[in-house]
Amino acid sequence: MNSATHTASPGPHINIKPPGASGPFSGRDAFDWLFAALIVAGGLFAFTRYGASMDVYEKGILGFAMPALIALGWFWRPLRLLVVLAGAASLLSINLYGQHGDAFGADLGAADKVFWLKYALASQSAVLWMSLLFFMSTLFYWGGFFAKKGEASAAEAIGSKLAWGGVFMALVGTMVRWFESHQIAPDIGHIPVSNLYEVFVLFCWMTALFYLYYEAKFKTRALGAYVMLVISAAVSFLLWYSVAREAHEIQPLVPALQSWWMKIHVPANFVGYGTFALAAMVAMAYLLKTATQRALLVGLIGMPLGLIAAILAARFFAAGLTPETLQGLDGWARKMGGILVFFAICVTLRKPLTARLPSLPTLEDLMYKSIALGFAFFTIATILGAFWAAEAWGGYWSWDPKETWALIVWLNYAAWLHMRLMKGLRGTVSAWWALSGLVVTTFAFLGVNMFLSGLHSYGTL
Repeated sequence: MNSATHTASPGPHINIKPPGASGPFSGRDAFDWLFAALIVAGGLFAFTRYGASMDVYEKGILGFAMPALIALGWFWRPLRLLVVLAGAASLLSINLYGQHGDAFGADLGAADKVFWLKYALASQSAVLWMSLLFFMSTLFYWGGFFAKKGEASAAEAIGSKLAWGGVFMALVGTMVRWFESHQIAPDIGHIPVSNLYEVFVLFCWMTALFYLYYEAKFKTRALGAYVMLVISAAVSFLLWYSVAREAHEIQPLVPALQSWWMKIHVPANFVGYGTFALAAMVAMAYLLKTATQRALLVGLIGMPLGLIAAILAARFFAAGLTPETLQGLDGWARKMGGILVFFAICVTLRKPLTARLPSLPTLEDLMYKSIALGFAFFTIATILGAFWAAEAWGGYWSWDPKETWALIVWLNYAAWLHMRLMKGLRGTVSAWWALSGLVVTTFAFLGVNMFLSGLHSYGTL
């Protein structure tokens, strides 16, 4: 690592066993066992309180989740406090709802009457706090680029803590929304991963959590500005979507989504989406540090212009040049123009934006680890999706647009990993490929809903 690399100290650390230790239970301290006891107690409480409402698959998932959470908390100790605090806040919110019950269970109207629900612990309130904390985290991380050395460290440390706060509020919002859905009617309750609003919350906290892990592992906070940028973009879309479509309202599941497969397929998919986005932003940092000015101008400005032109043509000209489409064209032009201006600023300010980045081998290693992890989970999610399709529609694969683009994403990263492992692909070519992969992934995630229709069109724009 070069001398410009910023070392985050102190901060979250990885639990490394002492030399000579062996086995999963060696070297465990009292806090490890206390955490394990709390997780087991929480799981038994959930079985006792909500077991009657669970089917055999849900009970199996809860049973598996307990040792999985314990193992994760032992592997990465900061997770222990996050899990305990998120669980406690969620139970507090449920208790506050329960104090204002009705004939069915909780009175969801309490979210507008009870102070702590209205301003913090109701699902929508928690998601709004998540949004604010992620925005503030992004600002502090970026502020570190333009502050003096000591001040930069302080700004980035605050950004890191705010990111942890955003993850905490997102988890609370997710768990409470799950509870709220079950209070509307017995046949409406579901895990909140069923529409664009819910999966964007999932994407935000999952991407942030993976980044925070790598921040601790590689001992650098200088990449926070880049990664939090894509999270802030997702938060911006989430807020717009909430207002434009009232997407925060809990809706019943369509028949095809009333399956236990959704509970494992969607989260596995978003491990892939989150880590692919993380790798793309690391690739952007790598390119700003190494690529020539001309290559950056062509790649970060010229290529998106061509992509934007193609999208606008498909979106508007196919429908004809009516006043309505022209008005929409103007709105899209402003949004995309803002992205191009941002890229131009990044190219202009590349020196302060890259002065304290980790060494190039570290950036490449982080890119590789992110893509490898995401590819593994995306592969699992694709297989699970095939089983789900067979159950819902009678066939494992139907070349639906969403399935086709999921295959394109999978092939893209499979090829990237093959070229790295078998051909030793490194450097700017690898970084450009990882960055362009975000475009492919975004189209598979959002573009299919915008421009195509098919069996997976549950979250239209």
